Amino acid sequence: MSRLFAASSLRFTLGAALIVSGSLSIASPAMAQKPADPVLATVNGQPIHMSDLQELAQSLPQARGMPPQQLYPLLMDRIIDGKALLIAAQKAGLDKDPTVQHAMQEAADQALEGAFLRKTITAQITEEALHARYDQEFANKKGETEVHARHILVADEATAKKIIAELKKGGDFAALSTQYSKDPGASQQGGDLGWFKKDDMVPEFSAVAFSLKDNEIAPTPVKTQFGYHVIQVLGHRQAQPPSFEEERDTIRQAMVQAAIQDQITAAKADVKIERFNMDGSPAKATDTAEPPAAK
Repeated sequence: MSRLFAASSLRFTLGAALIVSGSLSIASPAMAQKPADPVLATVNGQPIHMSDLQELAQSLPQARGMPPQQLYPLLMDRIIDGKALLIAAQKAGLDKDPTVQHAMQEAADQALEGAFLRKTITAQITEEALHARYDQEFANKKGETEVHARHILVADEATAKKIIAELKKGGDFAALSTQYSKDPGASQQGGDLGWFKKDDMVPEFSAVAFSLKDNEIAPTPVKTQFGYHVIQVLGHRQAQPPSFEEERDTIRQAMVQAAIQDQITAAKADVKIERFNMDGSPAKATDTAEPPAAK
């Protein structure tokens, strides 16, 4: 169900963008006086309107941004092809085939479900609602703590201890990283890992890094799945919360999913549901819908 609404939402959004941006407005000023939904072609007398092209464009994400002179013939060809095939299928009597009728009914049911969800949910997911959700989750809240650290990664504990001993004697961390580290990306930066949050690193590494003070070197090597690390923390800071623009899509998706579930719950509460076993017998309260295990 959620996938259905997501697809419907995408088509709705793309269609609105295309219409507003005028990407389908290929008419000249002289044609502007023609009907708002002109007939652009016919197939066996069946008209194809501008609105048919717009509707198809709404279902094609790849149509976004295409110039009208390229988009127009592609859309028209696809609609003409479809109508020709539809007429051929009807002539073959496939619209009377029970299997085909069942598939058509399923498609109609799904379209109706999508229309219902769009009608009931789209109105809830407004910019004001998105901002309110952002304020609730992020605004005026402190960001996560981040540390700025560097490390030297080696294969064995003895080498790591040797490096720590050299650092205690005043050895240059960046030079030792270039000499010993197995992490080529960091070693080129003197072992610098930049700023990171606790969850950005493996737990063993983060536990030590976030326990050190500024400019402190871990007294013992830290073992992880990658090897042995010599760690030095260079600084701490409080990260800024993400901006509304950064979180907007994530917030919207979460709100859509929650709204869909609310609508499903409300719809189920308004109908009588009876469950049966796999053999068709009435199910008891303790019965499950799971099929019997294969022997």
